[in-house]
Amino acid sequence: MALHLNLLHEEILEQRQRHRDPLKIGILLLAGCGVLLFLYYGWNVYQTLQAKARLSAVERDWAKVEPQVTEAQKRAAELTNIINTTRVLDSYADDRFLWAPVLEKISHCVAPNAQLTAIEGAVQDDDKGVTLVIQGVAAAHEPRSAAEDLRQVLLEQLGQSYREVKVEFKALDDVETVTKVDGAAMPMARYTIAVSFKGNSAPKPAPAPGRSKRKNESS
Repeated sequence: MALHLNLLHEEILEQRQRHRDPLKIGILLLAGCGVLLFLYYGWNVYQTLQAKARLSAVERDWAKVEPQVTEAQKRAAELTNIINTTRVLDSYADDRFLWAPVLEKISHCVAPNAQLTAIEGAVQDDDKGVTLVIQGVAAAHEPRSAAEDLRQVLLEQLGQSYREVKVEFKALDDVETVTKVDGAAMPMARYTIAVSFKGNSAPKPAPAPGRSKRKNESS
């Protein structure tokens, strides 16, 4: 059996101990962690720079379009005010009460032997009711009957177009004055008639094409 002598045994053992030195291993681990942290920090810096670049681009684009957006908002506010004003005016125009048809009907009810001396009217805002006070004189052999005929005709004619029509005498008095009707002297009576009714219940007419077109253009 051959005998081998290792004269470098101590140096080899010392070299192995140096390779296994815990301090050196810890330093290597710390160095590795430091490299990883540096890479992570660098990645975050890169993302931050990218976000800032995108933000700067968006701000430049916004600076270009901001005057147009502001002008468009002002224009939209003006158009909204115009539309609201138009709606109010249209509502007022559609809901208003027209006196001309009423007066036309009254004029058709007055016979030649009757005369109107005063008409007073008012529209109630709460329920759109209308009240009239009609004063006048009638001449006939029976002047009270002539005044009654006028009341009946008013009730009939107004009832064709309005709701809840009431026509009543507030006063009906004979007068001493005599007038001539068709060349004949006739006694006279003075009357005061109270009229009340509700507005026409018929559906409202459709708006004119021109008005609708202007609304669409404004919107």
